[in-house]
Amino acid sequence: MKKLFPIYLTLMLMLASCMKTVENPQVVNQQPAIFPDYIDVTIPVDIAPMDFNAQSDKVEIIDVVVKGSKGGEMHVQGEFADFDIDEWHELTEQNEGGDLTFTVCMLEDGKWTQYQPFAMHVSKYHLDDFGLTYRRIPPGYEVGGNIGIYQRDIHTFDEYAILQESAVPGQCMNCHTANQCRADQFLMHLRGDKGGTVIQNGTDQTWLNTKTDSTKANCGYSYWHPSGNYIASSINSIHQLFFVRAEKRIEVFDTMSDVLVIDTRTNELILDTLLQTKDFETYPVFSPDGKTLYYCSSKYCNIPLEYEKAKYSLCQISFDEKTGTYGDHVDTLLNAQELDKSFTYPRPSYDGKWLMYGVSDFGNFPVNHKEADLWIMNVKTGKHRALTEVNSDDVDSFHNWSSNSHWFVFSSRRGDGMYNKAYIASIDDAGKVTKPFLLPQKNPRKFYNELFDSYNCPDFTKDKVDFDARLAGKQCLDGERIDVKVR
Repeated sequence: MKKLFPIYLTLMLMLASCMKTVENPQVVNQQPAIFPDYIDVTIPVDIAPMDFNAQSDKVEIIDVVVKGSKGGEMHVQGEFADFDIDEWHELTEQNEGGDLTFTVCMLEDGKWTQYQPFAMHVSKYHLDDFGLTYRRIPPGYEVGGNIGIYQRDIHTFDEYAILQESAVPGQCMNCHTANQCRADQFLMHLRGDKGGTVIQNGTDQTWLNTKTDSTKANCGYSYWHPSGNYIASSINSIHQLFFVRAEKRIEVFDTMSDVLVIDTRTNELILDTLLQTKDFETYPVFSPDGKTLYYCSSKYCNIPLEYEKAKYSLCQISFDEKTGTYGDHVDTLLNAQELDKSFTYPRPSYDGKWLMYGVSDFGNFPVNHKEADLWIMNVKTGKHRALTEVNSDDVDSFHNWSSNSHWFVFSSRRGDGMYNKAYIASIDDAGKVTKPFLLPQKNPRKFYNELFDSYNCPDFTKDKVDFDARLAGKQCLDGERIDVKVR
């Protein structure tokens, strides 16, 4: 170690000698224009380095000095703000509950400009989950194609493939659905001629055929019961409607949809007439204690001719884990007809305090609605509001919670209006939400400019997902499935 230290010191001195001196900068009364906009965001300890670029292509060098309110300092200079991972983690750990102040200078046309400092706030709430899972998908409309399920270590820049289209050619897969962020208990649905539902418990994979003579389609949108003994799912007949107007390209809608529960121990479907009606029922999720099933329901209308009349209410029905039975009535939490909005994709926080959901003018697929926003409800009081702290003037949708319920991730088309990117924000015990930040990347402008995929249905997992993609591909293409039965 003593021999290595002089070498390390020499390297640091060489690096420092390569930095250009910031000479006679013009100090301006404005904050720097950077990408991503990380000004005044709140971050967790040990998040991946919050690298950023100058927005202007004319900037030759960006010089950044970071100082912690509780101590510590970093100084980087180059094409972009490129922070060393270990030094960054040390600085954020030292300043937990405090602030990091960034002083940025930019060299353009041989002249330096110094901008007003800005802050990042280091939250007292940890985000110790391993990372995110998501489907990366081009903005196309065909089955299959260059799509895949990936996971990302949010403490570094490392990304790993869980299942890619090359392993299951011609099949369309959705993002894996974990049981309250558990990496060892999840499921995926695949669509196509070899479609099916794969459920993983530990290292065991089970492939199901979820269509029966009593149901009209395969299972679609799913959510685990906390016990792991049940999976709530909708069965949907999903279609697409294309437009010639430039301001709207596509509408995704259901011509039928019902809600049911799968018993994972017996591979049986549990049906109920309250959840299989002529109306449209979809997006079922269990409460964290497993005693309530939330879902969305729209009055029947003539789809696709009356697609704009499809407005979904937020509903709930009780569920008994011991008997695997539903309650005898449905309660409506938010009435779509009375409020003239459509409420979709409910996601309860795992601490039982909050229910987050999407709000749009109509329909059940908010990712195609520019007006789509995120709203939140206090489960105890029923009070609800728009999350103005995170909503943008473009699509904000597909949200999920961290395991400690103090962070959430969502996808947004803010910026270019085409590609969904993953954003993270925090929430405190009183419901105060912080400004969201874009998922960090090394040299972020280059990364996002060269990535022609959307981040679809991002979700947190506590640990790294261990999934045998080769086995899954073989089982998928072999076509062997366990046929579910109706209880």
